[in-house]
Amino acid sequence: MAENTQIQLVTFQLGGEIYGVDIMDVKEIVKIVPVRPIPNAPYYVEGIFTLRSEIIPVINLHKRFQLKKMEITDDMTEDDGGFVILNIDGNEIGIIIDRVARVVTINTDEIQPPPQMISGIGTEYIHGVIRQDGNYLIMLDIRRLFNANELQRILGEDEETA
Repeated sequence: MAENTQIQLVTFQLGGEIYGVDIMDVKEIVKIVPVRPIPNAPYYVEGIFTLRSEIIPVINLHKRFQLKKMEITDDMTEDDGGFVILNIDGNEIGIIIDRVARVVTINTDEIQPPPQMISGIGTEYIHGVIRQDGNYLIMLDIRRLFNANELQRILGEDEETA
């Protein structure tokens, strides 16, 4: 009998969908703070901010995937949004979220392959989809969200030759 393993996902809302990332890839969740723009950055890079003397680039997945921002409802405040700080192979990157959901525990056998297209996000960025409470939870593959060249460009490690 195959052993059923469990993973924990940090879930959050972007537009009308709920997304999740492996809790082991999340350093922390912080409230929105002012972000300083970076000249010549890719269109989906909002800028940088400093968190405990570390400079963190901030990515706007709304722009990256052409997602609409979540509509503000009466039960929401500005404090609902924030940044999820991801650790991608030793590099910290913040992604803007509309609303923090919760941490959920998922059985790995519940993860289904993604359909061809979900709300503008291609399947190459999705690890899988979990049906939960009558809705779908989209599990992102953070290592595929940014390829090595993009990470270098975002993190400013590009060695420019004159």
